[in-house]
Amino acid sequence: MAKAKSAFVCTECGAEYSKWQGQCSSCREWNTLSEVRLSNSRPGESPALTGRSGYAGIVSREVVDLAAVDLSEVPRFSSTFGEFDRVLGGGLVPGSAVLLGGHPGAGKSTLLLQTACKLAQQKRVLYVTGEESLSQVAMRAHRLQLPVQGLKMLAETSVETVLGVAERERPEVLIIDSIQTMHLEDIGSAPGGVAQVRESAAALTRFAKRTDTVLLLVGHVTKDGTLAGPKVLEHMIDASLLLEGGADSRFRTLRGQKNRFGAVNELGVFAMLEHGLKEVKNPSAIFLSRNEEQSAGSLVMVVWEGTRPILVEVQALVDESALGNPRRVAVGLDPNRLAMLLAVLHRHGGLFTGDQDVFLNVVGGVKVLETSADLAVLLAVVSSLQNRPLPRELVVFGEVGLSGEIRPVPSGQERIVEAAKHGFSRAIVPRGNAPKVAPEGMEVIAVEKLAEALEAL
Repeated sequence: MAKAKSAFVCTECGAEYSKWQGQCSSCREWNTLSEVRLSNSRPGESPALTGRSGYAGIVSREVVDLAAVDLSEVPRFSSTFGEFDRVLGGGLVPGSAVLLGGHPGAGKSTLLLQTACKLAQQKRVLYVTGEESLSQVAMRAHRLQLPVQGLKMLAETSVETVLGVAERERPEVLIIDSIQTMHLEDIGSAPGGVAQVRESAAALTRFAKRTDTVLLLVGHVTKDGTLAGPKVLEHMIDASLLLEGGADSRFRTLRGQKNRFGAVNELGVFAMLEHGLKEVKNPSAIFLSRNEEQSAGSLVMVVWEGTRPILVEVQALVDESALGNPRRVAVGLDPNRLAMLLAVLHRHGGLFTGDQDVFLNVVGGVKVLETSADLAVLLAVVSSLQNRPLPRELVVFGEVGLSGEIRPVPSGQERIVEAAKHGFSRAIVPRGNAPKVAPEGMEVIAVEKLAEALEAL
């Protein structure tokens, strides 16, 4: 019997090596190489390859000019959740593979069970559970008061068995909960390992592409929030979504990290209620639930998430530090960018915070990834530093450069209109985003320098 060959694959970048080494030469990470078994067959032994050159038996395909490719709309159907469809780019695409990740308790299984039960009323859906028993899933569906008629269930962890059942049932939607529990018989490693996750996902994806089945995979995440398993898993799939939300918050955010059929960084907002997840169609109204008494360091900013503006509140607390090295803590924002903005405030605003602790928080658990929050962050810090509350009707956005200039941001007009819809009557914006005609009841203050923004306060 031929000896099984093996290789060592990096779990971070997917690079392969013939022998183990402590550091990956590609991504420079340490202790990330895991052993995987390779197939015993040789490329030249494939029955499809015949002839002396080894490629004579391959069926040739025609080359198509790009201009002749049909531009008809990609067929989609709704997931029954408007926010889910938004993040997906308009709905589920037949033959696509979608990976849904999140921390334990975020609501991954709840979201997919609600989606499966509603879709099963009009389409063939197969829900494969590898972590829970059928009775546990049935109890959750009963507790959430979901329609359970028509939904096909299977409690199995063997990929071969799952594919055999799927060939017989021919579902239009196949849900795997989760990919870390699946395993192939001819791979010796345990479920959840690099080889099992990679090969199991590849086999399920091939089935989805061949049969035009929508494949929804549940994936676990590591402590730092990244999807567990080999990096090549993210390259196999068509869309990678991350469901975020702490155990102390009833709101969940669904963010697209990769999408071949839509925009990335699209954001969907859900509320975890007694009967499961409910979509939030107006997130700005949720994140703006402020106290009647205005306090220093609180300010509303307009951020752009995917294809829509969202109003969120940023809070700053500046206090005298008792330590030799003052603390800089930012929740929902990049701490390194906060340190840079404080240096700009000192150089071009004349306000020194080197002996102060600075704490920053974005209300509602939202993570702000764009630079339009720079100006709002600085003005909130100034408000807390001087202990002077800002007007409740004020909204701010704009990028701050290292020389103190206020740079325009994309979709400035839409941000101002969104703020006017929610009753804000004053806005401090970059001069490049100032509208020719301001919305009715809105006073727009256009600034070019940080000093002008501080003067406008």
